[in-house]
Amino acid sequence: MNSTDGYIDKAGSSDFGAVLILAHGAGAPMDSPFMELLARQLAVQGVTVVRFEFPYMQKRREDGRKRPPDRAEKLLAAFVNTVERVSATLSPDQALYIGGKSMGGRMASLLAADTHLKGVFRGVVCFGYPFHPPGKLDKWRLGHFDDLWCPVTIQQGTRDPFGKLDEVAAQSMPGRVSIDWLEGGNHDFLPPKKLDHTQDMLIGQAALNAATFMKTLNQG
Repeated sequence: MNSTDGYIDKAGSSDFGAVLILAHGAGAPMDSPFMELLARQLAVQGVTVVRFEFPYMQKRREDGRKRPPDRAEKLLAAFVNTVERVSATLSPDQALYIGGKSMGGRMASLLAADTHLKGVFRGVVCFGYPFHPPGKLDKWRLGHFDDLWCPVTIQQGTRDPFGKLDEVAAQSMPGRVSIDWLEGGNHDFLPPKKLDHTQDMLIGQAALNAATFMKTLNQG
């Protein structure tokens, strides 16, 4: 189902009851090529994906003017509104997860540190987490990680300028956070041409990893 409020990508025959609310990144909408392919790959793995847009991106869609992201408070309020709306539609055999690309994943992780939402969703999936602004290793975005009340998985390219493998490995991560590294991937999971795999393949691997994470939690 497609609408101006969001996109729903139904899980395929391997549906195992996971519903993932997937938020976009700072600069691209919910139907960017990356988001389209990721949602399709997640659906193939049995995950029903619900995509939505933050208010600033909705305005951009209406008038075509690019604008910076809203303040975090407004982003989080929009995310919570979507969580509440989707939660009300779920059946007893469905489990809710939240996540997103880059900024969207970071917002999801902030909701997972909000005790008022404890138990509303089962886990968080981040695709290309913005650990720090590129080149600014003094500005890590990890302050809320110790307050996480649910498991979080991060799918991260080893060349991501927002957090490369060696940079992140030097940081202390709480036990609730797991990271799957995608060899050669940048912030959009695009590897160098010299490697024998493609961006599509890394997006597919990220979707498989994320689905495995959700399946494991569903069975726990």
